[in-house]
Amino acid sequence: MEKLTFYALSAPEKLDRIGAYLSERLIRDVSRHRYGYVCIAMEALDQLLMACHCQSINLFVESFLKMVAKLLESEKPNLQILGTNSFVKFANIEEDTPSYHRSYDFFVSRFSEMCHSSHDDPEIRTKIRMSGIKGLQGVVRKTVNDELQANIWDPQHMDKIVPSLLFNLQHAEEAESRSPSPLQATEKEKESPAELAERCLRELLGRAAYGNIKNAIKPVLIHLDNHSLWEPKIFAVRCFKIIMYSIQPQHSHLVIQQLLGHLDANSKSAATVRAGIVEVLSEAAVIAASGSVGPTVLEVFNTLLRQLRLSIDYELTGSYDCAISIGTKIIKEHEERMFQEAVIKTIGTFASTLPTYQRSEVMLFIMSKVPLPSLHHALDTGKAGGWGERTDDGHTACTPGTKGGCAWLLLNSERQNLACTMPWRETGIVGCNKPVSATKGAASVWRGENRNRLTQIMLLKSLLQVSIGFQCTNMLTALPSSFLDRLLSPALMEDPEIRLFVLEILISFIDRQGNRHKFSTVSTISDISVLKLKVDKCSRQDTVFMKKHAQQLYRHIYLTCKEEGNLQSHYEALYSMLALISIELANEEVVVDLIRLVLAVQEVAQINEDNLPVYNRCALYALCAAYLNLISQLTTVPAFCQHIHEVIDMRQKEAMYLLPEDIFVERPRLTRSLDRLGPEVLFRQSKISEVLGGSGYNSDRLSTPYIPQLTDEDRLSKRKSIGETISLQVEVESRNSPEKEERAPAEEITYETLKKAIDSVAVEEQERERRRQVVEKFQKAPFEEIAAHCGARATLLQSKLNQIFEITIRPPPSPSGTITAAYGQPQNHSIPVYEMKFPDLCVY
Repeated sequence: MEKLTFYALSAPEKLDRIGAYLSERLIRDVSRHRYGYVCIAMEALDQLLMACHCQSINLFVESFLKMVAKLLESEKPNLQILGTNSFVKFANIEEDTPSYHRSYDFFVSRFSEMCHSSHDDPEIRTKIRMSGIKGLQGVVRKTVNDELQANIWDPQHMDKIVPSLLFNLQHAEEAESRSPSPLQATEKEKESPAELAERCLRELLGRAAYGNIKNAIKPVLIHLDNHSLWEPKIFAVRCFKIIMYSIQPQHSHLVIQQLLGHLDANSKSAATVRAGIVEVLSEAAVIAASGSVGPTVLEVFNTLLRQLRLSIDYELTGSYDCAISIGTKIIKEHEERMFQEAVIKTIGTFASTLPTYQRSEVMLFIMSKVPLPSLHHALDTGKAGGWGERTDDGHTACTPGTKGGCAWLLLNSERQNLACTMPWRETGIVGCNKPVSATKGAASVWRGENRNRLTQIMLLKSLLQVSIGFQCTNMLTALPSSFLDRLLSPALMEDPEIRLFVLEILISFIDRQGNRHKFSTVSTISDISVLKLKVDKCSRQDTVFMKKHAQQLYRHIYLTCKEEGNLQSHYEALYSMLALISIELANEEVVVDLIRLVLAVQEVAQINEDNLPVYNRCALYALCAAYLNLISQLTTVPAFCQHIHEVIDMRQKEAMYLLPEDIFVERPRLTRSLDRLGPEVLFRQSKISEVLGGSGYNSDRLSTPYIPQLTDEDRLSKRKSIGETISLQVEVESRNSPEKEERAPAEEITYETLKKAIDSVAVEEQERERRRQVVEKFQKAPFEEIAAHCGARATLLQSKLNQIFEITIRPPPSPSGTITAAYGQPQNHSIPVYEMKFPDLCVY
């Protein structure tokens, strides 16, 4: 062997003849089963290959590869292993000159086949599989960095290499599940095909360039589909963790895109399969967040929200093709619900990895998808039927009108959804393009209403997941007007679950110090220092935010308190929101407004114009007590605290049903004597105004009852009548408007003003009586009288506007004097533009 090696190095042009001779001998010995000579020939080839790196080695390599292929074709496991080991040695050699005509197609196919070996002897089967994995690793190393070699990233090769490695990883998962403990594994068992396959897969993916990621990931997805590996999802998650940690970080978003596309492709698969893909996407997105995922942020959320809407359709129709009658597959509702929860969890997980500015964009994006009724439709109260709003997927979603109407009608299998402008009755649906039976129409109405409701709930759930842990120092940035307006719109809906989600989302935004959990239970705690609240000074940005949006927030809190369908969770959320506003966003003016708001809520429970149940009224009393107890200790005004504690003590003695400790429990204690409550168990606005006014607070503002700034949007609440809305809007324009109070000049203090301040209780009664008369007038007066009243106001406003326009439009007097017209009125003398003389420099 030494002489042969010396001869080959001295005369490299003889290498091809040496290789051809050894190849001929080996092929003859294999066919004659003379395996000893086969081993000698392979060892001689290996030593010559390792020693000779001359330029003419290419021809010798051809003979070598022919001999290796002959060994791999043999049925003897030892010969296959011998050929693989020789190929691995060759793969580790860096050749000086490239080869233009060498092909490795046979080796990829054969090594992949060895990876799937099913030999009867487990030990031999393991050795063959490991040899196959080593051979694939050698092929990758030999070809991946050489542009002139066969392209290993072609689908024809990837479709063989990747599944072979995954097969061995999958086999290891099954073996591990049967083994009692990984600590009991011996040193021999540690080097397993699974570990070798994982190393090879990591090496393969680590060498993948930007354009090759797709070809490497697609076989993984197909393998998981073919072997039904999405449903347990453990192996799928492990595979994609290996992928995400192996590829270059800047390519992470390509994997996310592949998963999103696969989720869309499986949109009609079983819910468990889709849930598995979503779980994998969640794990991959967290890892990809450290790399470059910017271009796919909105694409991720758009795809997930689209799948959420499809899942809702499947759940309601019971079919993957959205047909009304029958479906090809049986859809299980609980599986669809599990899938929806998985999507929402993934949305939250992915959003938590994004920077603040991207999370804000994502929240705006999700909020834009929530189906909400349009304001201009709600104003059209003269129509008896419902109205429609075009949604993203082309549906026309309707909301019932004042006399009943359709939600939206699923008229045929093509999903042509038409807005019905007339109410549907027992005989059928009137006003649609096609006649539909009453039964079918009612089913369509039910589906449409449920679809809208479920979509709203799921999207708000997603928004809540995104908002959890959201930290933003500037509330104006976190809650812009466009977002806040859309978010507060569902707060007026009758669905209690939707209202609760809106409150929870607002709480997540406002809670920046992590105080939310300290207000999870409503209580009148005697010393709030045990809560260890984190209170920060209200920043300038927060002050600006409250000046801009405070009245809007107060208004929705007030209206939410008046909802009949509120549960204990709603009152707990309202208490948390009031408390967090007091801690995070409160200055002196905000504190005064919050106290006025809570006293107005107490008045709602006391007067009970909305005919609320006893539990709701007691809950409002308890909510007011808990909040005033908190704010009195935060303001640290002794007289204020004393008054609040006196009322709470009196309630503990005579009316425990007005305190949160007796109401917000599993079995609340209620009473029917709420209409005969004495003044000693109520918080008095005059007393609070007096004690806080002496400490520097705005006593005039405190003594003025809170009146919400109701807008046209409140007509969406079916419980409101147009008379109530107009009357309350008239009240906004009255002298009690907070904005007009702030702009009004300071009044001169006289005997009369002092007397009015002392008799503030009588003033409150008069104000309440005046408001009641206004409401009664708009509810019971004839339409002609109301129209005449409003028309007079409109005429007066128009005359004022005409005066302003006349002053504004009248042109200024001409410098050259005026010319008197025929009727004695001054008329301006104007020179036409084409006769004016301009300096030369001004002419272009």
